[in-house]
Amino acid sequence: MQKFLKELGLKKENAGTSTGAKTSNSEKYIESYSPVDGKLIGKVSMTTKKEYEKVMKAATSAFKEWRTTPAPQRGEIVRQYGNALREHKEALGQLVSYEMGKSLQEGYGEVQEMIDICDFAVGLSRQLYGLTMHSERPSHRMYEQWHPMGVVGIISAFNFPVAVWSWNAMIAMVCGDVCVWKASEKTPLCSVACQNILRKVLKDNDVPEGVSSIINGDYKVGEYMTKDSRIPLVSATGSTRMGKIVGAEVASRMGKTLLELGGNNAIIITENADMDLVLTGALFGAVGTCGQRCTSTRRLIVHESRYNEVKNKLAKAYGQLKIGDPLDQSNHVGPLIDKDAVKAYKNALKQVEKEGGKVLVEGGVLKGKGYESGCYVKPAIAEAKNSYKIVQHETFAPIVYIMSYKTLDEAIEMQNDVPQGLSSAIMTTNLREAELFLSAAGSDCGIANVNIGTSGAEIGGAFGGEKETGGGRESGSDSWKAYMRRQTNTINYSTELPLAQGIKFDF
Repeated sequence: MQKFLKELGLKKENAGTSTGAKTSNSEKYIESYSPVDGKLIGKVSMTTKKEYEKVMKAATSAFKEWRTTPAPQRGEIVRQYGNALREHKEALGQLVSYEMGKSLQEGYGEVQEMIDICDFAVGLSRQLYGLTMHSERPSHRMYEQWHPMGVVGIISAFNFPVAVWSWNAMIAMVCGDVCVWKASEKTPLCSVACQNILRKVLKDNDVPEGVSSIINGDYKVGEYMTKDSRIPLVSATGSTRMGKIVGAEVASRMGKTLLELGGNNAIIITENADMDLVLTGALFGAVGTCGQRCTSTRRLIVHESRYNEVKNKLAKAYGQLKIGDPLDQSNHVGPLIDKDAVKAYKNALKQVEKEGGKVLVEGGVLKGKGYESGCYVKPAIAEAKNSYKIVQHETFAPIVYIMSYKTLDEAIEMQNDVPQGLSSAIMTTNLREAELFLSAAGSDCGIANVNIGTSGAEIGGAFGGEKETGGGRESGSDSWKAYMRRQTNTINYSTELPLAQGIKFDF
């Protein structure tokens, strides 16, 4: 690991603020301990208010130049960053896995997502289209165009410590925005590594390094951005509780937010389901990233005729899972992020039994050699009712609740009857069932899948959800519009000035 840390420019003590050549000299540090083995990886200095002001000065100054740089040229910078990520994919993937605790394959996959979004953004830099409209007035032309917004604040979560930042930053950059990134205090080294790689690309192209800056610290550092009227858009990923605070604060100053918050995702398994697909989709959805994805499968809603079959086969599959060091690719499940997550996991298992549920595959905290960090837990399955309070709540841990239904209408109602609305899926070989699920009378989530699980979204589609998930969209499709301001233009090329709606104003 030391070799990879050195390759990424990481030291024992790292600057938590980057504004080009300026770095933090704060005397307060965030210590990053790996959930893999409990060891200290390194420290990142916390951004002070004074340093934050330096960041904003550099960012606002860089924006004045960056916004007038032709979009295809901005795309070229992003293209070069994608190539740099290819060169450092192994090192950055190893760091993601070690600092966050996800499997090494998922760590590499997260860096691949960054590379993919760079490729997407490069193409997008030549496709920031507006519309041309017919005017009701003679010799007039109407059209709309899109302009950069300014400084985009990005608040990311620990579970995807690099990919979600890139979803936002790469799109924002080709749109002509500049970015200030506050990473999760649980994975701060990942942000420093990404910035170190990007800094060289910016320097080599004589681009102001204020185009991309990082700040680090707890929620108080995040408040610098949410309260700052110089930041027109704050994109925040995290819990619903956090999102409500950020949304209210930014709205109070008439700013805009892009919120990607909690999920309580379900797979409906119909009587016509292909069981091989069910087991693969449900298993990865429930235990991948140790249940710490916003798209993790939390609920299995199973037709009564297949209920016992699903329950028994899934329980058997759980018995074959290997739990351990995520850098060992023979293991399926790594650790939870920290002891607080372990506590929430244990409380959820107690609560489901207290409400009347039954634990089918027992959980528990693993101890002994290889589990010294105290963050390794057993994935669990519990029979429950959709109405239980704990089922309505998102627990960021490998716990899946299983329940039965009689009719598909009932299953869809259960699927939708939670506060969150991120991802959903149906397993069926029946076309009518699939189409109903995808219709306006079906899933109310931002993502609805057929014969794949709830987890593992591609960058080409707009990512996000409804209800308490926040309602924002990022990554693919036309999500770029969230990072720009729309302007409608009307040009009169006649020698007269007719008014709209036929209004006469003679004098």
